[in-house]
Amino acid sequence: MHTALVVGWAGSMALYELAIFDPSDHVLDPIGWSIIEGTVMNPGIWSYEGVAGAHIMFSSICFLAVIWPWVYWDVETFCDECIGKPSLDCQRSFGIHLFLSRVSCFGFGAFHVTDLYGPEICVSDSYGLTRKEQFVNPVWSM
Repeated sequence: MHTALVVGWAGSMALYELAIFDPSDHVLDPIGWSIIEGTVMNPGIWSYEGVAGAHIMFSSICFLAVIWPWVYWDVETFCDECIGKPSLDCQRSFGIHLFLSRVSCFGFGAFHVTDLYGPEICVSDSYGLTRKEQFVNPVWSM
């Protein structure tokens, strides 16, 4: 539930910032700024609206995942076969949620920073003098 609230808040704030966006003020409106020269002209699906929409959708999915056990509390999924009474294996449910969170975070990172799908990330030298945006080639072995 907390994740749904935080992600929903982030999406709502992104939509609010988009609503008050003033393209004539280049100092206080950094939308479209780039670390390298020029502005971002074609961000693809990850435009400001796309990011806000993705946050709102992920918040909705998290909220539905929270209310599903409350709505379907009498389903046989939550009943123990041996005694026939309702029981809930909280450790297994928590493990499943942790696994799904891990997969979604890894998928976001893998698609976000590599050339598979998504924008580039900013990389720099150790002194922070030269910055540029580029894709990162991950090393999958340990």
